[in-house]
Amino acid sequence: MNTDLTVLIVEDDPHVLLGCQQALALEDIPSEGVGSAEEALARIGDNFAGIVISDIRLPGIDGLELLTRLKARDRSLPVVLITGHGDISMAVNAMRDGAYDFMEKPFSPERLVEVARRALEQRGLAREVWSLRKQLAERDSLEGKIIGRSPAMQNLRALIANVADTSANVLIEGETGTGKELVARCLHDFSRRHSQQFVALNCGGLPESLFETEIFGHESNAFTGAGKRRIGKIEHAHNGTLFLDEVESMPINLQIKLLRVLQERTLERLGSNQSVAVDCRVIAATKSDLNEMGKTGLFRSDLYYRLNVVTLELPPLRERREDILQLFEHFLQLSSLRFDREPPQLDPQTVSSLMSHDWPGNVRELRNVAERFALGLPAFKTASAQIESLSLGFAEAVEAFEKNLLSEALQRSGGNLSQASQELGMAKTTLFDKVKKYGLG
Repeated sequence: MNTDLTVLIVEDDPHVLLGCQQALALEDIPSEGVGSAEEALARIGDNFAGIVISDIRLPGIDGLELLTRLKARDRSLPVVLITGHGDISMAVNAMRDGAYDFMEKPFSPERLVEVARRALEQRGLAREVWSLRKQLAERDSLEGKIIGRSPAMQNLRALIANVADTSANVLIEGETGTGKELVARCLHDFSRRHSQQFVALNCGGLPESLFETEIFGHESNAFTGAGKRRIGKIEHAHNGTLFLDEVESMPINLQIKLLRVLQERTLERLGSNQSVAVDCRVIAATKSDLNEMGKTGLFRSDLYYRLNVVTLELPPLRERREDILQLFEHFLQLSSLRFDREPPQLDPQTVSSLMSHDWPGNVRELRNVAERFALGLPAFKTASAQIESLSLGFAEAVEAFEKNLLSEALQRSGGNLSQASQELGMAKTTLFDKVKKYGLG
């Protein structure tokens, strides 16, 4: 039985109340007692983990009204009613209204324990289902996909939420490994196009000779070896989303053709003179400055302005160090589940290394390190390589680690400084000063 579950007994007769609590205590079932429905309603919050056993006849609000109010709050909460001899028909009607069970006075301790155990088991199962559904909802939420408490990531989530359900083209800028494709998928998943295709094309991974047919498609016999018609990526993304990764590597001559498609919303397959209407949202990603490339003639400026109606900048991991431990723990849990291993505990030395590492590979590198750690391997392959990669002084690494701890404590406490200071073992005035120092207020 889940030890967090408890029995709340609502009984105005102190002798009956004491007898019920003693019977449950002998069976190691935790319980609390109150003398009225009003006290019970004050005691039971949104996160109440347990069941209620209540007498029907109570001063003030009676047990039937208490049942109605509790069910309005939480339909899965088991409520057991205690009835007198003349209240049997009333209790049967109450079960039709949602009561879990009823017990007629006088009842034996064995009967009380048996009913309580069954109700607690049902409550435990219901809460497990609720917890799993919550985890799935959080995993599928924007916060569950774009992880991080830093101001940069909070602003990024807000921008994604603001523009996701529009048709505006988006340009995502960021270093390799910062999560550009993940952001593109979120823009698609949280849009009205989510039920249609998300088509990704790495512009840097194709030879120029294949690029045109890959993106625009071709008719049969359009060229030697073209045995049948091929639908290109743009056409395949009709009514959905086209993601162009490493768009800076797209050949200039094809940039012209892509611009025409974006302007006219039609394309022609290779070997065809027939126009095909296309409606797709274009999300492009780059690790280069396309504006500067445009000035030097390496990227068409008119295409750049067509693509960057909205620009999302992904900061490198070294610029949001307060997110490192949260991301690492997230990847560690995923890796441990995949490898069927218990997640290992983080030791101070590993934490220090994580916080001081420069992360040239960004989030992708962090995930790789988490996978190694989940397998029981050293987080970093060699100590010398780790030392060489340090970009922060010791004091800066300590500050970044401290900022992350304070941020997590404040989030758990809902911003309550008194509660956070108690959890951290830190004077409230000291915590207040550090909150101001790190801009966490």
